[in-house]
Amino acid sequence: MLNSISDLHLQTIKLWYLVQHSLPTYRKLIHHFSSIEEAVHPKNLMRWSELKIHQTHLQRVHDFLADSQHIAFEQCIEKIKRHSDFILLESEDDYPQQLLPYSDRPPILFGQGSFQNLSQPQVAIVGSRKPSPHGKQVAYDFAYYLSDKGFFITSGLAQGIDEAAHLGALKNHRTIAVIGTGLDLVYPSQNRQLQEQILSHSGTIISEFLPETKPLQQHFPRRNRIVSGLSLGVLVAEAALNSGSLITAKAAADQGKITFAIPGHIYSEFHQGCHQLIREGAILVDHPEQIIEDLALPTHWYYSKKEHEKEQEYPQNLAATPIHIQQTKTVDAPILQLNAQQPDIPEHLFKLYQQLDWIGQDLDSLVSKLNLNIATLTSYLMELELLGLCIQQSGLYLRCRNSY
Repeated sequence: MLNSISDLHLQTIKLWYLVQHSLPTYRKLIHHFSSIEEAVHPKNLMRWSELKIHQTHLQRVHDFLADSQHIAFEQCIEKIKRHSDFILLESEDDYPQQLLPYSDRPPILFGQGSFQNLSQPQVAIVGSRKPSPHGKQVAYDFAYYLSDKGFFITSGLAQGIDEAAHLGALKNHRTIAVIGTGLDLVYPSQNRQLQEQILSHSGTIISEFLPETKPLQQHFPRRNRIVSGLSLGVLVAEAALNSGSLITAKAAADQGKITFAIPGHIYSEFHQGCHQLIREGAILVDHPEQIIEDLALPTHWYYSKKEHEKEQEYPQNLAATPIHIQQTKTVDAPILQLNAQQPDIPEHLFKLYQQLDWIGQDLDSLVSKLNLNIATLTSYLMELELLGLCIQQSGLYLRCRNSY
């Protein structure tokens, strides 16, 4: 909750309110009047009609000057105070710097939780709202693994893949949700508990939309450009050909971000969107470490840039940073040294755990590889499941850092 709002924040919110989130009109007015303060100054509000802007904006200004909108605006401010923990303007130092290169960046962000999270290295995980059980498990596992290695997982708080990704990252207190409504609304309503969990686990929820903004269809592509813009790379965990997550992938490509896609069965409708992305140049991944390796250079750039801005020497001891990057003698490019602790696996289960992969194997395959009888193998698999290191799906056993 905010106790007060600065004059600059108030003026920016007023302009954002009068143009009703129209980014082109917002930019045009600032360019014409040279500043936000001048654009919303009472003497200049009537001059908006000199510009070729939509009639709805002019009508809103007219109503505002006639006092019919003043009460509504004051109520909007009170809701912002009640539902926001922070407000970030693009002109402020705390605004996420990775969004600044994009002309369509949101000029203002309303947020709950910790704003510092927005400047941490992030991987976006997106996908279908109606995924297969396998797709949800994969999204959860990748999110858990990547967040365990230090990345924040950013997604859109939708049902399906988004939900699974947030839940996986919650275990390591590293997730960020970008929503397509005002912060006073929860959409979908079924995710109210998830939203509360994100905040209780040191996460962050942000929106560019004012309170009472409904979940209109056109708002979600706008949300998606923020999801991809904040992230070093975007992973599409599972998507049909008509999935909205492909919009996020397109936004990532337009922003020059790395796009990853997880393949599936060639006859599975759940994976056709991912296969299309791979044909168009997305990187095929079947293990989260592949994402970490491909993001080594962008992550190294991120930390080097931050240290350069502080005018400090790049630290030799990076144990305190989320991801440990080091130079090797044989490779010029920096690589990620994965320094998180490995799961503590009982000795009698270790060989079986080593045989498990992220795709899944049936009992017969494991028996032939390990030379164990069915009873012993089944007992060992059950132990791994209880430890959260293995999961069974459709008769196949696969490795899992935690269960969904």
